[in-house]
Amino acid sequence: MSLSKLTKEELELLSNKDITNLILEESNKSMNTADLFKKIIELLELPKSIFETKIADYYTALSTDKRFILLEDGTWDLRSRHTSDKIVKVTDEEEEEEDQEEGKEEIEEEEVEEDSFDDTEEEEYDEDTNEELKDLVVIDEDELELEQ
Repeated sequence: MSLSKLTKEELELLSNKDITNLILEESNKSMNTADLFKKIIELLELPKSIFETKIADYYTALSTDKRFILLEDGTWDLRSRHTSDKIVKVTDEEEEEEDQEEGKEEIEEEEVEEDSFDDTEEEEYDEDTNEELKDLVVIDEDELELEQ
């Protein structure tokens, strides 16, 4: 399927990701997000105001589609043309910071737990547990079957 052979009506039936796939196939080169989206707007004859309101959604759509990869230079291309060493892992900076903060909190909690450990607490716990368990009776499986 070639972009030049498709009518506007046929293009409107395709998703932006499918159109992007056709653009990248025909251009035979990688392109940045803005240029790809501008090309789609041009092909579909959409108002230019769409660019500002929908560019973020378009970027998200590309990043979640397995057909496309974000290269180190910030351009998109077809995954089928590249080896995995050129792929950039797309992460949200806020998520990355949150992950780092969570890791620090876990380490701090572990340190507090280690510092607050008291041997007497363990002995008291063992004594209480033994007291609670003294009236329990252990029944093996054979005895259980006989009762039923």
